Amino acid sequence: MRVRRPTQAGSFYAGDAETLKAQIEDCFLHSFGPGKKPKVNLDKPRKIVGLVCPHAGFMYSGPVAANAYYELALDGKPETVVILGPNHTGYGGALSLMDEGLWRTPLGDVEIDSLVAHEICRETKLVDVDESAHLFEHSIEVQLPWLQYLYGNEFKFVPVCFQLQDFESAHEVGNALVEVLSQRNALVIASSDFTHYEPQANAESKDLAALEAVKALEAKRFISIIEEEHITACGYGPIAATITAAKGLLATKANLLRYQTSGDITGDRTQVVGYAAVSFTK
Repeated sequence: MRVRRPTQAGSFYAGDAETLKAQIEDCFLHSFGPGKKPKVNLDKPRKIVGLVCPHAGFMYSGPVAANAYYELALDGKPETVVILGPNHTGYGGALSLMDEGLWRTPLGDVEIDSLVAHEICRETKLVDVDESAHLFEHSIEVQLPWLQYLYGNEFKFVPVCFQLQDFESAHEVGNALVEVLSQRNALVIASSDFTHYEPQANAESKDLAALEAVKALEAKRFISIIEEEHITACGYGPIAATITAAKGLLATKANLLRYQTSGDITGDRTQVVGYAAVSFTK
């Protein structure tokens, strides 16, 4: 079986299993994180259908991401996770998924859910099978160690890489996910950072305005704010698709779990990157 090897181990996150587990635990215990380690709850029906998580290096955005994964652990265990991430590299097609193989991290191998991948391609002609989009892309890879920390390798996933991020495309992908996932124990994750390299006050003002639209479950308004305010969020298409999917999967609430910037971590607030953790619950 084809193996997609990690490209960010040792840079965005620790390169060996034990150090990586300790790094993730430090993020959970951080003052910007939930403040405690998660415990997976398998005793109640799952209510979280979607998440927004940042994808910078764990030393910068990890504590914010930990808030989303802590809530996910309390909610139980999904069987399939569809991770939507922006395309930073320019390789591959406009909307690209991988439909077979394993993705490797220091915590082991995660299998692609080929059945779900094929169904997504059948539901929307916009998404193509294209491995090249995923070869060096970090936005999806960095979510896997969090999921592996919670669930081991006992879940499957589908990676979808967005080079095309207009509202119409995101809306179509989101609706396709509703058709494919509505009868499954599944989760959609939008991997995105928010404003890039602006002063702290500017980033906070812009990002929190966009997050108001996310909290209102209004994908079209979210994209409009991104465009009108020139917000440099890298994964706005994945977020809009996740809002659409979440609503179709009966989510009634979006919860802003945490917002911080890189400046809050480093102390340099002159040129920051914004990070948000959001859960969508039914």
